[in-house]
Amino acid sequence: MKKEESSNPAGIKEIARLLGISIGTVDRALHARPGISPKTRARVLKKAAELKYTPNTAARSLKLNRRLRIAVHLPRQITSFFDQLRDGIRAAARNAGSIVELEFRTYPYIGKGDVELLEADIGRQYDGVITTPGNPARFDPVIRRLVAQGTPVICVASDAPGSGRLASVTVDAGVSGSIAAELFARTLQRPGSVAAITGDLGTLDHAEKLQGFAATLASMVPHLSLLPAFETQDRPADATHAAIALLRLNPRPAGIYINTANSLPVLRALEKRNALDEIQVIATDLFPELVSFLESGKILATLYQRPFTQGKTALEALLRYLLDGIAPQTSTRLAPHIILRSNLPLFADRATPAHEANDRA
Repeated sequence: MKKEESSNPAGIKEIARLLGISIGTVDRALHARPGISPKTRARVLKKAAELKYTPNTAARSLKLNRRLRIAVHLPRQITSFFDQLRDGIRAAARNAGSIVELEFRTYPYIGKGDVELLEADIGRQYDGVITTPGNPARFDPVIRRLVAQGTPVICVASDAPGSGRLASVTVDAGVSGSIAAELFARTLQRPGSVAAITGDLGTLDHAEKLQGFAATLASMVPHLSLLPAFETQDRPADATHAAIALLRLNPRPAGIYINTANSLPVLRALEKRNALDEIQVIATDLFPELVSFLESGKILATLYQRPFTQGKTALEALLRYLLDGIAPQTSTRLAPHIILRSNLPLFADRATPAHEANDRA
């Protein structure tokens, strides 16, 4: 106990003082040790969260006498998003010292090879798994099997809430969709139609964005009708075909909301056909190739999902659980950032992964 106290004495002492309990009780609560009631443990964890107290994981890890093996399952496609997410996970691992061994496991894209790869890792005795789930109906039974063997799973960038996973870290997808609809409400004044180009709607993140977009559009923008969604399955070729199909409509939509990070193929197809001058576009995320579209005013805005922070937060939560027995909150939903041409200088450096560590600001 004294070693734990010395690693961060101010935090433990402060929690004990504020709650009127002993330092030993706080230590037992923070590290899931016996001899404490559930009610007291809940009080301590709540106060620790309020104070943003984090035990020293490096000091705790000395008791393990081994490295933690963490499997990270992410798709190969949409590197502009998932490479930044990987960088966030790596940053959290570096901050933890040499105690973490990351094994990045890659599948082609969401919906192809993802469930099969997760099934292959059952029985491999990882200490934890971080994954981006596609269709929850397919992921739920596999995650349950991992959890049943004692492997905690954290979902990142999307969720499988009925799977028994430990926690999820995502952007607030419903809010992202609602923001896109409100932006259209303020910029498209004439009657017409708008369209959404989305990833696989079997993925919760994409479905929630579309639901938020449709609900806000119906309540705030009755003069705009929503066309049936164009699904791209997060493949560049499908995104290009969706953009071309939209341009063939008569009349064309007045606005397009691209609710997936797979936005560049859409923008390139629209630009090649000189359609960006006629159609208001809201994209998703930020990466170098997208900056010029914002700077030139060819697109209205992009909704930044903060992938670096998603990855970093997910691994930090998993390590706190593994090393200190502190269960994370069930669902962490980050606020999306609205990026326009006017505030782009505040965000442009975050298009480069090396600088995105500041995206909590």
